[in-house]
Amino acid sequence: MSLRVDRDGAAGVAVVTLDRPERHNAVDLETAAELGALWREFRFDEGVRAVVVTGAGSAAFCTGIDRSAQVPQPASPYSIDDPMTAIGPKANDLWKPVIAAVNGMACGGAFYLLGEAEFIISSTTATYFDPHTSYGMVSAYEAIYMAQRMPFGEVARMSLMGTSERLSARRAHEIGLVSELAEPAELMAAAERAARTLAGFPTEAVQGTVRALWAAKEGARAQALAQAPHLIALGNLPPERQAALFAARRPGADFRVR
Repeated sequence: MSLRVDRDGAAGVAVVTLDRPERHNAVDLETAAELGALWREFRFDEGVRAVVVTGAGSAAFCTGIDRSAQVPQPASPYSIDDPMTAIGPKANDLWKPVIAAVNGMACGGAFYLLGEAEFIISSTTATYFDPHTSYGMVSAYEAIYMAQRMPFGEVARMSLMGTSERLSARRAHEIGLVSELAEPAELMAAAERAARTLAGFPTEAVQGTVRALWAAKEGARAQALAQAPHLIALGNLPPERQAALFAARRPGADFRVR
């Protein structure tokens, strides 16, 4: 199993941990399927009234899709299969509140999860960045999700600057991407405290409020996401050229944190 799930039945809280620290909690096909199934399970579990999602270890919350994952593609030029589009709670019709507790790096496909959380509590040592353009890929879904949460100029800068720049937790808090900062040792306590508060309220009212909040921006988001597959098909380099750029990267190379 690539996920660890801890339930506190008395509090009504579940903690979901991406448990692949040796891969920086990157999502492979198994993990993607497990996440989708888990969110759907929570829809019917009356003992779960709020959820915290986090990553194992201190190095990363999630670094997106695992580069080793092989995703078969249909021959049709009009469709792209992306397993990441179904890893979030809203994509699986879960309207119970989800809080993201971010430790270490959150980049690329991590934004599929962060984009569908109600709010983010971040370790002071976390960083946020989007490597797509550096490796010849279009940041479509990720940029669209973050454009719902960040000022336009900030998400444009993060999406375009690729691996050259990382957003610090402090800056993420200043621009409203992150709602609360916590020291690393206090991160989970802060997230679980918020989740217990939400789980303690009447769940019908909480879920209705979650649904209302998302309805406020759902139309624009749905229209933007409908364009994403076409932009990716047009703008992505061939996979072998992407792989060459990725292989040529310099681990630990200089980048600016702002």
